[in-house]
Amino acid sequence: MGLDGESGRKAVATALDLGYRHLDTAQIYGNEAVVGAGLREAVDRGIVDRDEVLVATKVWVDELAPDRFRDSVEASRERLGVDTIDLLYLHRPRGPYDPETTLPLFDALVDDGLIGHVGVSNFTVDQLGTARDHLDAPIVAHQTEYHPLFRRPALVADAREHDYAVVAYSPLAGGRVFDLDPVVAVAERHGVSPAAVSIAWLRAKGLAVVPKASSREHLRSNRRAATLALDDADLARIDAIETETELYPE
Repeated sequence: MGLDGESGRKAVATALDLGYRHLDTAQIYGNEAVVGAGLREAVDRGIVDRDEVLVATKVWVDELAPDRFRDSVEASRERLGVDTIDLLYLHRPRGPYDPETTLPLFDALVDDGLIGHVGVSNFTVDQLGTARDHLDAPIVAHQTEYHPLFRRPALVADAREHDYAVVAYSPLAGGRVFDLDPVVAVAERHGVSPAAVSIAWLRAKGLAVVPKASSREHLRSNRRAATLALDDADLARIDAIETETELYPE
């Protein structure tokens, strides 16, 4: 959720008021404190109980060295204002990342109750396999770029085989779905926005989705995608898109 300032705090509280229960951020986004403030407001106003919300953040590559890692996660926890980070991702497998030394640091945080679960982000299938070999805690989620212009079915197949969630970021392809004729056509058929169609297409594939939105209107529209059912013809129409655009390559 790339939100900041007062508008970001209000957006988080509004999202929770509308029924969202998954808050996703990262150290590199620079808005963990904003997300925490929005969560705190929603809890204080009685909109939601803290234990109803899954709070996720990601450790940036600069903080993966053993002498920096725990302090950086403690700082994230303080900024978020939570006792336990429900889901902590390793943001990208680069920089000082070494499976043998980095991943046991995540296990130690689970053992100490500072985090609830371990996730990874932007991994390949091979990297996921290596991570499983060096983690005691299960990988519960893999967050990756996924949208009608960038698909990784092998990652979805691996998730199904090893029982973890694939979480799609940039589900609207940076706004490009609004100009994709197949997505627009399906949206017009159902009387919804192309954004809702893209999210529904991802959900039909079994993916969780973390769309960025700040206005109540967009938050509500994205939320409606949860009830949008696309038929086989709709899905096939979007699947047939041949153009590939990766927004966030290594």
